Amino acid sequence: MRWVNKVGLLLSSLAIASPAMAEEGHGVEAMAGTLFHVGPLPVTNSMLMTWLVAIGLVILVRLMVGKPQLVPTRGQAMVEGMLEWLKDIVGPIIGKRAIAATFPLLIGLFIFILIQNWSGLIPGVGTIMMRSHMTGEWMELVRPAGADMNSTIALSFCAFIAGFILVLRFAGPKAILVDLFGNKADKNDVSPFVYYPLSLVFIAVGFLELVSIFIARPISLSFRLYGNIFGGENLLHSMSAILRWGLPLPFYGMEILVGAVQAFVFTLLIAVYIGLLTSHGDHDHEASGGAHPPPHH
Repeated sequence: MRWVNKVGLLLSSLAIASPAMAEEGHGVEAMAGTLFHVGPLPVTNSMLMTWLVAIGLVILVRLMVGKPQLVPTRGQAMVEGMLEWLKDIVGPIIGKRAIAATFPLLIGLFIFILIQNWSGLIPGVGTIMMRSHMTGEWMELVRPAGADMNSTIALSFCAFIAGFILVLRFAGPKAILVDLFGNKADKNDVSPFVYYPLSLVFIAVGFLELVSIFIARPISLSFRLYGNIFGGENLLHSMSAILRWGLPLPFYGMEILVGAVQAFVFTLLIAVYIGLLTSHGDHDHEASGGAHPPPHH
């Protein structure tokens, strides 16, 4: 295939730079480097790291869990312990009806983002420099996806699209419209001269909320994740340039903490955005003391 030949040509025309050459730059480049093209689509070093992490996670889980057993092995117990920990946190936020369908999305986001954030600490990631035959410039062979704005934006929008589908399934279009545009005032406690003008106000607020849901929230999530990981990568590069041995070690510990916190915050906020609508049915069920009908599929 043509793109396979291009990859071979690229690899043959790239050379691993020396450590001194890697330190001549000014930290991590703001834009991910293009390794090769598949047709018109560029494949960047952050995309390559994304694929490597995804493949590594599949292999690691298969090796740790293997065939699930009634008496879990040590690896299976570790995986199940992480699942239960996160489920205990997000379960009350999402609600009993939607947690079973939503949890695979949340645990997938958490583990994927966590490993991506920590991938910058792996020796060679972000420090093995190669020269591209397309531009002639030195660039990282692989870099963490969190240090690429394109990756964090794509991840945020994918998470919101999946969350929106889940909200439609468990809350329904009517509940969404009422929550966005419905009059929040009690008609029995407010004069009609106030209640109906308030409806116009809530409709206008609903359109602003739509902008927040589909633009502001994904952008804020992606910027938060990108800013922390990109800043951490530059910090490690700067400390390594000053003194390669010893000085970066405390900052490695800090980046482990930051990577875990950012993965947890991203996942928790997605859970909150979904739970704002999907947990309404559980609250009504508890208030009425009656059984809630199962969701329509």
